Amino acid sequence: MATVYLTRIEHFNAAHKVSNDAWSDEQNFEVFGKCANKNWHGHNYELHVTVKGAPAPDSGFVFNAKTLGVIIKDTVIEKLDHSNLNLDVDFLRGKYTSAENLAIGIWDEIKPHLDALGVQLHCIKLIETRHIYVEYYGE
Repeated sequence: MATVYLTRIEHFNAAHKVSNDAWSDEQNFEVFGKCANKNWHGHNYELHVTVKGAPAPDSGFVFNAKTLGVIIKDTVIEKLDHSNLNLDVDFLRGKYTSAENLAIGIWDEIKPHLDALGVQLHCIKLIETRHIYVEYYGE
């Protein structure tokens, strides 16, 4: 059977600060740039969630895209949108709020819901800026 990849795109806005408390302000700025701003820093994130599988014979769908959107919104967007990633998001507590860690956290939040429905999560792609994005495949 053919494998088809279905991607749902969602958006959220959030603030964060990425810094290492053991480093000086200068070193933090050198490594993390604006993301080390003492007064936080925000992004307009674009989230791509991709599932994969064979189209079902009775619908032609790999998975219902509307249902995927509801899972994404209920599981992660409600927690992330207009939040402070450092202070407000339970699955990021104690972690650097980098795009990399955020993508892993999103994967970990969404995957159990898809597994319960027999849907295979393929990739989380998180676009932080026009120039920076990360992809995570659960590896």
